[in-house]
Amino acid sequence: MKVLVVAPQPFFSPRGTPFSVYYRTRITCELGHYVDLLTYGQGVDVDIPGCRIKRIPALRWLGPVRTGPSLQKLLLDVFMIAWTVGLLLRHRYDIVHAHEEAVFWCRWLKPLFRFRLVYDMHSSLPQQLDNFEFTNSRIVHKLFEKLETSAVRAADAVIVICPALGAFAKSLTAHEKIVLIENSLCDPVRFPVDDPNQNTPQQFTNADYLPALEQWMASRDPEKVLTYAGTFEVYQGIDRLLAAFAIVAARIPDAGLLLAGGLPREVDRFRSLAEQLGIADFVHFTGQLSQPDAQKLVGMAGASISPRFAGNNTPMKIYQLMADGIPIVATRIESHTQILNDEISILSDVTADALADAMITALSDRERSREMGKRAQAWYAEHYSGKAYTAKMRKLLSLVA
Repeated sequence: MKVLVVAPQPFFSPRGTPFSVYYRTRITCELGHYVDLLTYGQGVDVDIPGCRIKRIPALRWLGPVRTGPSLQKLLLDVFMIAWTVGLLLRHRYDIVHAHEEAVFWCRWLKPLFRFRLVYDMHSSLPQQLDNFEFTNSRIVHKLFEKLETSAVRAADAVIVICPALGAFAKSLTAHEKIVLIENSLCDPVRFPVDDPNQNTPQQFTNADYLPALEQWMASRDPEKVLTYAGTFEVYQGIDRLLAAFAIVAARIPDAGLLLAGGLPREVDRFRSLAEQLGIADFVHFTGQLSQPDAQKLVGMAGASISPRFAGNNTPMKIYQLMADGIPIVATRIESHTQILNDEISILSDVTADALADAMITALSDRERSREMGKRAQAWYAEHYSGKAYTAKMRKLLSLVA
C-alpha cells in the first residue's frame, strides 16, 4: 500500500521532537508499505528506508515551532493544507495517516480523493487549549469539540496513545476503530550519512550547558540528585515542583534538583522563583537540550520526577525512564496511573507537601528506589517492547487495508 503521513510538526527537531511520527512511519515502511511524509520545513531529515520526506517552506523568520497550539502553527498549517492537496492530486494514496490537527483538513479531503483515513490522536485537541492556556473562548472550545468529534467518526481507524484517551474516543465512535499504540519506543533514531549540504545529527548535540553543569555536579552525590526533563508549560507543575523541593532541601541538605528544558524566558522566571524560595544553590537549569543529552542527564541522577497536575496522556519520557530502569517519582493523576502503579514507582498527590514526601522517600530509601526501577524495566520489556509495538501497527494497517 501507499501511505501519506501528514504530520504538522517540525520533523525531526532536536527539541520537542515528534518521536511518534518517526516510529509509526518507520514501522509502516518495515512492514512493506511505501510512505510519503509531509511535515514542516523546520527539522532534520532522518533515515527511513521506503519513506520520502516532503516539506513545506521553513519560514524560519517565525522562529522555532513551539509545542502546543499557537498562531504560528495556524499559519504553517495553511501551507500544510495546500501541500496535502498538491500531493493528493499528483499521487494515488491508499491511506492517509493524519497526526493531530491534520485530521481536520484530511477528514474533508477523504471523500474527494477516496483514501482510507487514520487519525493519530495524540491528545484531545480541545483539552490542549486548556493545558497550554491558548484561549478561554467558549466558542473556540465548542468549535474544536465539534471538529474533533467529526474527525473521530469520519476516520477509518483512530490511534490513541493511552487508555484514557481510548475511553474518550470510544465514547464518540465504534470501539473496533480504536487502536491503542502507546508512544513507548525509545530506540535510537537513524540518521543518514552526514552531508555538508544539509542538516546533520551533530545539530542535536549542544555542549554549551556542560561547563556549568559539571561545576554544579562536582561536589554532589549523583544519588541525591533528582531530575526533571521536559517542557515548562503550565500543566507540568514546575512552580509546585520547586516549592516541594524547598521542603526537600531543608530535610536533605545535600539534595539537588536538575531541570532540563524550558525556553529562556521560562528558565529565567523559574530561576527567580528558586531564588525567592532560597534554593538557588540546590537547583540547576540547563535550558533546552536535545533528547539524547537530556536522557544522559536523567541517567546520571538518583531518580527522575514528573510533577504534572493535568492531562490524561502518558508522557513519552515515562516509557524511556521505565526502559532504562530509572526510579520514577510521579503525581497520582491519570496521565501517570494508567501505566504506573505503587509497585514500580513512587506516586504522590499533586500538593507540594505530598510531592516533597515522595522525593524524600526516593532519595532516602535508595534500595527501594532501585528495586522499583528494576521492576519498571521488566514491566516495560513485557508490555511496551518493539515487538509489541510492531504487532499493534500491523493490526492497525490490517484494519484499514
